[in-house]
Amino acid sequence: MRAILLGYALGIGWLQQQAHLPGGFGWLVCCAGFLVAIGLGIAKPRLRVASFTIAACIAGFAFAAWRAEVRLQRQLPLAYEQRDIELSGFVRGMPDPRADGTRLLFEIESNGARLEGFPRVVRLLWMPKEGALLPTLYAGERWRLTVRLKRPHTEANFALRDGEASLLERNIRATGVISATPAPQRLKPDASGPLLALDRLRTRLRERIDSVLDDAPHRGIVVALAVGAQNAVSEEDWRVMRATGTSHLVAISGLHIGFVAGLAGLLCGFVWKRVRLRGVPAPLLAAAPKAAMLGAAACAAFYAALAGFNVPAQRALWMLLIAACALFSGRRPASSLVLLWALACVLTADPWAVTSPGFWLSFGAVGAILFALASAGRAASRRMTPDDDDIDQWDRVDPSEVGQRPAPSPGARRTVARVLHFMRRCARRVRERMAAGVRVQYAVTLALAPLTVWWFSQIPLLGPLANIFAIPWISVLVTPATLAGLLLPAPFDAPLLHMAHAALAVLCELLARLAAAAPASLWQLPRPEPFALAAACIGVLWALAPQGWPLRWAAPLTWLPLLAPAPHPAPPGAFRVTALDIGQGSALVIETAHHALLFDAGPGPESTHAGERIVAPYLLATGVTTLDALVISHSDSDHAGGAPAVLRMVAVRQLLASLPAQDALWASARARGIETLRCAAGQRWQWDGVGFRVLWPEPAPLTGKPNRQSCVLKVTSAAGRAALFTADIEADVERELLARARDVLRADLLIAPHHGSRTSSTEPFLDAVEPRAALFQVGYRNRFHHPNASVFARYGLRAMPLSRSDEDGAARVEIGADLVLERFRQTHARYWMGR
Repeated sequence: MRAILLGYALGIGWLQQQAHLPGGFGWLVCCAGFLVAIGLGIAKPRLRVASFTIAACIAGFAFAAWRAEVRLQRQLPLAYEQRDIELSGFVRGMPDPRADGTRLLFEIESNGARLEGFPRVVRLLWMPKEGALLPTLYAGERWRLTVRLKRPHTEANFALRDGEASLLERNIRATGVISATPAPQRLKPDASGPLLALDRLRTRLRERIDSVLDDAPHRGIVVALAVGAQNAVSEEDWRVMRATGTSHLVAISGLHIGFVAGLAGLLCGFVWKRVRLRGVPAPLLAAAPKAAMLGAAACAAFYAALAGFNVPAQRALWMLLIAACALFSGRRPASSLVLLWALACVLTADPWAVTSPGFWLSFGAVGAILFALASAGRAASRRMTPDDDDIDQWDRVDPSEVGQRPAPSPGARRTVARVLHFMRRCARRVRERMAAGVRVQYAVTLALAPLTVWWFSQIPLLGPLANIFAIPWISVLVTPATLAGLLLPAPFDAPLLHMAHAALAVLCELLARLAAAAPASLWQLPRPEPFALAAACIGVLWALAPQGWPLRWAAPLTWLPLLAPAPHPAPPGAFRVTALDIGQGSALVIETAHHALLFDAGPGPESTHAGERIVAPYLLATGVTTLDALVISHSDSDHAGGAPAVLRMVAVRQLLASLPAQDALWASARARGIETLRCAAGQRWQWDGVGFRVLWPEPAPLTGKPNRQSCVLKVTSAAGRAALFTADIEADVERELLARARDVLRADLLIAPHHGSRTSSTEPFLDAVEPRAALFQVGYRNRFHHPNASVFARYGLRAMPLSRSDEDGAARVEIGADLVLERFRQTHARYWMGR
């Protein structure tokens, strides 16, 4: 059964790696393979396990493909993108108030275009009118809205998670904004249903916490522990928790579900033993363990619902329900079998869960704990002797004396012996519990390290130490006080919520001090290759195996590929350019054999937070922990807005920028000890045989609008192949560059000026550059309509490969003796891309 369940899960995971869903021939192959595997298992008993496992894998693959086909059938037609459409429907989930407006999920009941197959659920942003307040939204409220929608499109970059998979998992098939005119209209009656009632309850509970704690610094953590909404957690709290490896405590995870279930089980069992029904003790009608399990399952289900049924909560709930079913049926399944049944149930309910880090971290942690405890149990059973303290005194007497009452010892001696025996047993149990706790923490830390590097490119070295006191602190003090405060009506909830926040304040202060005492404790590692990840996972199993397992000392050797530095992006004399997909903006990484330069940093908090969401994480994931130079071409926010985040998260040796003297970025860089230099024509340097040359602007004081001040950089390989980075220059600067040094402009790769706007990329300029390939960094359906259709056609007439980030995602170009272009959405295609 274990092999069958694992094969079913592997089949579902295999489907999520496909570039296309199976067609008619693919379905025929699946059916034939399933029937052959089943028939072979029946006919050949020796091959039954392998055959049934293969059949289960095919069944999982086919089931996930069918679910994907059904979900992808509802699609917004391309012709209706960014057009005003009237929608009628109701609010779903828990609306999320933010600085730029309220984000909400909207379930559509009818659309003004009367389109068949229209998306059922869309994500909308409701921005307030100037000087007006937005209404407080609750799940189930019906509205008539005029919206502008786009297909579910997110940035697609190398080494980073695909956000479109997350949208597909939540069945969000379009995103958009609510138009102010005509004004949204409230409709009656409200939609109803158990899930909507639960979402309304979650919203009201969040409002209660907000009203009680107001502007308390750790209010967001209390909200996250109560209703699973993490958006209110402050950036400072996130920073401290990431540094100490305690971020998992913010979410309602399996740990919290298990604690609530255990507490509820104890209370239900205690009460059930004392209840009498018509004079009959309740335990005579139903065993107390069964009543306790039923109460634990009910409370766990309710708490998981408050969390929004995230994947770790689902895993814990399914494990508890499966254990409850086994108890009621008189069975005692192995823990590993319970975990695998929970795995199958989670993936049946949500086949896309395998694309989220929470799935892997949750199941990986529990699997490691069960494996380590089982290994320790087997080792302990081999060490047990007849002298164990748990052996009853009757087992210590001579067999010939069986049936004779032992002579009573003096009262004082007997009392002292009993006390000493009790103390020995207590000390042994405390020692065993502490050893088990250390063993569990060791197993979790070891098991999750490879997965943490894969998903987050880091290992918090303080994690084991911080979690030793943070886990019981949250579980025993913060979570019970928070839940008790939610159960009590106002004003009795306020003291308990304040108590929970006070306990959090103490914990956060301890964690902050711990992080400050070891500032280098967050170990940044490049994202490993699949082989390195697989080798590290094998090493984890090897290290957690029972004592006596052969060559356990060699397990650390399997982790060496995980710890290896990132491979050189290019040989000496060559370089690699990566144009990141950051939406509307610019961020390009230039890497030589031993140096790295970032040309622009993308938008910042004023737009898409691309600097901290994409640019800095990409650098760390690819092993670039230090930038030799950060070039900020000019002051426009889509080029310079992400620079503060990059300076905060990545070490920078030099800032080369074309910014006004009063720009705050200069002071920020100098405060960090970074060398600063204004970008000016004539600057040259060389790294690893690759030449860098600044062509614009003039060394004179900056004048004109920011686009005219844009820094223009040319990078040339040892073989003479070149790339030209033009930022946002327009036709006037192009003419001046042509007049000054036409021959210098020739380049094999051109980053299209000003995102391909109609005011740039003139014919004479393109004639002088003679590019063999061009990159356009533009946002999907951006409001500037970049690239301009006529300008893009101008490039297309030159018969060269073109890449635009809104269609291809990130682009990577290897430039040495030749030029090699790689587009992310082609080389890493998945079936949901472009659907």
